[in-house]
Amino acid sequence: MTPSAYATAKQVAVSSIPVIDIAPLESGAHADLASVGAQMRAAVEDIGFFYVKNHSVDLMLIEQVNALAHQFFAQPLASKLQVEPTDRHRGYLKIGEAKMYARAKADLKESFIWGMDVADNDADYLAGNPMIGPNRWPAFMPELRPALNAYMDACHVCAQRILRALAVSLKADENTFVRRFAKPISRGALVYYPPQPADAGEQQFGVAPHTDYGVITLLHQDMVGGLQVFNRQREWVTAHPIAGTLVINSGDLLGRWSNDHFRSNSHRVVNSSGRERLSIAMFVDPDFDTPIVPVTAPNEAANYPEVSCGDYIAERFDKSFAYRQKGDLNSPE
Repeated sequence: MTPSAYATAKQVAVSSIPVIDIAPLESGAHADLASVGAQMRAAVEDIGFFYVKNHSVDLMLIEQVNALAHQFFAQPLASKLQVEPTDRHRGYLKIGEAKMYARAKADLKESFIWGMDVADNDADYLAGNPMIGPNRWPAFMPELRPALNAYMDACHVCAQRILRALAVSLKADENTFVRRFAKPISRGALVYYPPQPADAGEQQFGVAPHTDYGVITLLHQDMVGGLQVFNRQREWVTAHPIAGTLVINSGDLLGRWSNDHFRSNSHRVVNSSGRERLSIAMFVDPDFDTPIVPVTAPNEAANYPEVSCGDYIAERFDKSFAYRQKGDLNSPE
């Protein structure tokens, strides 16, 4: 799809994104995985997105993280810049650091990104793993670290249940997508969107149209709204905020892993509300060296060669984030 298609597509204010109750997945029973997985597969084959309710991520924890995020982004810019990324994709990204396709303006957002919390002497970090490294925790907000670590842990539990159900929907072993989660390279992101000026133009977005790079994304959005998904009718469908739910979407790597049975679909954020908007995104991926080998049906040819999860994600980062293109980093990550 070309950028002009994004600009001219008709926006519709009706959501066709299903809400799926995933409480049955807590049982781990194959019948429950198959039943819920079938609903998820229908959604990801069609639009690539669905909401989940009864997702097991504690709502009080979500409220705590949301409040801490507002507190962080309200700090002076000079304070936030103390935790800019160095040689890993961790820390604060100011407005102008992310751009999702070439013709768009830089995204109108600020982000704080964290990953699995490892120490300076972590063996994989010292060995040069480009997706593992210490987080850039702000000294002025020590309470952020335990809350965000707890949130990542909770999202990993939820995501692995979803991935088991999706594997069963492909008639594959339920552990196909979750076999290697000892040291996942997942990233969390607190994302702040200032109100978007009315005269910003059609190439200005909170987040420009893009697909997510990895396996699966879990998104909590506040009640302001602004997330839009491109459907098969070439219309922008509004993913309205629904209290108590998370928005789930499959990424490019899961599309590849499923041999294109699961759709990684374009989406964007346009914050035309006149208010601040905040979201909490969790981009869930397995261990760095996980081989991504397409899951094929009988007599179905693989559409892609095998690739390492970490190598694929790192390459995509290099093309999207300005701090990685300044030529002053010691590592490709």
